[in-house]
Formats: sequence, structure tokens, C-alpha cells
Amino acid sequence: MTKFNVWILTAFLVYMAIMLGIGFLFSKKSSNLSDYFLGGRKMGSWVTALSAQASDMSSWLMMGLPGAVYLSGLSSAWIAIGLTIGTYLNWKIVAARLRKYSFATGDAITIPQYLQNRFNENSVVIRVICAIIIFVFFLVYTASGFSGAAKLIENVFGINYATGLTISVIVILIYTLMGGYFAVVWTDFFQGMLLFFSILIVPITACIMLENLSFESLATLKPNYLSLTSSPDGPYKMTDIISNLGWGLGYFGMPHILVRFMSAKDTDTIKKSRIIAMIWVILSFIGAVSVGIIGYAYLSQNGIVFTDAAQAETVFLALILKIAPGFIAGVLLCSIVSAIMSTSDSQLLVTASAVSSDFYQAVFKKNATDKELLFVSKIAVGIVGIIAYILAINPNTTIMSLVSYAWAGFGAAFGPTILFSLFWKRMTMMGAAVGMVSGGLGVVLWKAFFASTGIYEIVPAFILSCILIVIVSLCGKKPSKEIEETFDSIKDMKL
Repeated sequence: MTKFNVWILTAFLVYMAIMLGIGFLFSKKSSNLSDYFLGGRKMGSWVTALSAQASDMSSWLMMGLPGAVYLSGLSSAWIAIGLTIGTYLNWKIVAARLRKYSFATGDAITIPQYLQNRFNENSVVIRVICAIIIFVFFLVYTASGFSGAAKLIENVFGINYATGLTISVIVILIYTLMGGYFAVVWTDFFQGMLLFFSILIVPITACIMLENLSFESLATLKPNYLSLTSSPDGPYKMTDIISNLGWGLGYFGMPHILVRFMSAKDTDTIKKSRIIAMIWVILSFIGAVSVGIIGYAYLSQNGIVFTDAAQAETVFLALILKIAPGFIAGVLLCSIVSAIMSTSDSQLLVTASAVSSDFYQAVFKKNATDKELLFVSKIAVGIVGIIAYILAINPNTTIMSLVSYAWAGFGAAFGPTILFSLFWKRMTMMGAAVGMVSGGLGVVLWKAFFASTGIYEIVPAFILSCILIVIVSLCGKKPSKEIEETFDSIKDMKL
């Protein structure tokens, strides 16, 4: 896309050095599992908010969403609307209660451990089911981030896709392995700030530089380009709107976001974090949608037109390289790397915790020491990184397709279970187990056999999981008095 630029390379090297430096700085702060996976539950409001949102968005915000808007216009913004609603509800109704409940149930440090403790069960079945779901869907999710980083390096430096992929994976693995949760949240904090300013600065600058820009001129680019209810391909169906809004359901089941709530210092921190997070999310989504629309107008005026989804996902890159000089372009491009790395490292860490605590310790060695589990976790990070690397090796797979599949899988498998576990006293462990399995399988089966309906697989799978949780729980034995007392105590619990 561009000739080699030493200033862009310099910006990348400085950025990578800073991220590795943060990893090294915090490498000695993780002395036990609680530190390595939750930062000792000491995170403040700004770090909690920005790390949650930065780990949430990934390359989807910088490449996937702008690419979809570039091709289909404003109608693709329904996804952003659904995600904004989902973000707010997650912070409003889930965050504080999960923080208190996970602490009250044996100071659980992972989502699977919380669920086992929630039902006061000795059986490790539910933790193993969680670990398998996390392992499978995070492989796909992490692969999407690796793919985004490789495409960035390929387009900016002319380095082939495979080499760019290798470089990205190595850097992410190194600082995740070194620092654990402390390194992840603090790198996410800085990356979230960079991402936020870049996604706003780029479309504003392009808009200023674009000649004769007006809503009327944008509307003439393609038929229905600025319509929320129609796309250039025709009218938007109600099923399309429901499917795109359905993305918001995924938030309730994202382990790498939920653990941010669990790591917050207290519930007052979460209240402040919610305000920070919502401002960040709303403005970032406005910026991402603007990148797609302004990018189409600006690049078209400069003779650059993308015709397929894979090409369209590079619109943010192309826009930066057109409007920004050398080192500044490098800094702005680093925001894409930051979006990718901030999600990939979080996913690797959650997967490692599932493999070590919820599979290795639960199934094979219950008396494993913290030191041993930390070692297993770091091995798991390496293994997951390698498998995700293999999944990402095909450059023709779009980021959007990988993210949408993994998002649906987590949302349907964990979302209903988390919500019912927090707010329904009558829920049983068997109901939770069936809900998770049916949600995950529902996504896989709907995608395989009913994709032609046009309905995003998270919607039917989420509904199926909810129904089966209620039926199976009501058919089972009522929870013990101890479980009910713990449930009732959460409302008035102070942290």
C-alpha cells in the first residue's frame, strides 16, 4: 500500500518497546494466582474502564466495523448501537454484583471457579465445560487479532503476511507471559487511550481535508449509503436489525471483560468506571463509523476503491497513510496494533487461567501449588498462541467473520448462565451446565445449518440457553439453604 517509511518503523519500534517495558516492569508483581489472573482485585476506576473496553474492541473496532460501514454504509451502524446498549447494561446490572458475588463465593478468581462456587458443588464438571468453551472460542477470537496485526504489517511495510503474523504473535506472547494481569491491564490502559484519540482524530482530519464535503455529497456516493434502514444492496429487513442489535447480548458472556469487573477494587470503583467506559464507547463507535463513511468519500476522491470485505477492512490504514506524515502516521497506525494486542493478551490470559485452574488443577492435581499453576498457565499461553497462529495463517479470512463467530459462541454459552446465576436464586448447577452447552452448540449448529435465514446465530442460541436453564433448574432439586442465604446477602454486601 505504501513505500517503506523509516519514521513509521521507528514509531512501531518505540511502541513495541514501551509495551515490552510495561510487561517487564510488572513481571515481579505477580507473586500468586490472584495477582496473575486478577491483579489482586486492586484495580482503580480508570484502569478498570479502559482495560475492559480496550480488551473488548480488538481489531474489530479499527478494521472490521469501518470495513463493514465502508461497503454497506450507515446501516452497519446497527451493530454499534447494539454493542453500546449491551456495554451499558453489562456495566449497570452485571459488574458490581459479579464483583461481590465472586468474592463472596470463595474469592473466585476465574469465571468457571465462580460458577462452581456459586452452586457450592464439589464436582468439577461445570469448570471443565467452561474451560473447553473458553479454549475453543478464544482460539478463534485470538486468531482474528493475530490476523489483523499481520494485515497491518503487510499493508504498511510490504512484509509478507506470514512474517507479519509471526512478529505480532511473538511480541504479544512475550509481554503476556512476563507480567500477567498487571501487565495486561496497564498495557490495555495506555492502548485504550491511544485507540480512543486515533479513532477520533483520523476521520476529523480526513473530513477537514476532503473537498466539498456535505451530507448531500455523501448521500450520492451509493444508493441508501446514509440510511439506517437500507443498504446499497437493498432495504434492511427486520431480521437484519434484530441480528445486528443482537451483538449486544454477547457482552454478558465475555470472560475477558467479566474478569475486569471481578478485579475492580470495590463497587464505587465500578460506578466511576461505568461513566468512563460509556463515554469511551460512544465516542469510539462514532469515530469508527465515521472512518468507514469519510474513508469511502476521501479514498474515492483519491482514486482508491476497495471492492471486497477483506480489502475494505484496511480503510483505516489507507486513510492514515494518506492524511498523516511519517512518524505521526506510525503513531496512529500503532492504535490498530493497540486494539489488537489489548484484546489478544486478555484472551490469552483468560484461556491460560481456564487451562491451569479449571482443567489441570480441577481434574488432574487438586493440590497443585501456585508456582506450579503459574508455570502451567504460561505453558498454556504459549500453546494457545501457537494454535491461534495456525488458525490465522490464511490471509483471506476476514476479521469480521472470525470475531462474529467467537462473539456469538461466548455470548450464548456464558451470557444466560452468568445472568441467571447472579439474579435467579432457584438456578441449579445442572441448569447452568445445560445452558452453557446448549448455547455453545446452538451457535455452531445454527451457523452450520440455518445461516441462510440471515439471523445472527447468537440470537436463537441465547434464547435456547435461557429456556433450557429455566426448565432444567425447575426440574431439579431446590438449591440448599446455604446457597440461598449467600444469594440474599449479596444485595447488601459492602466492598
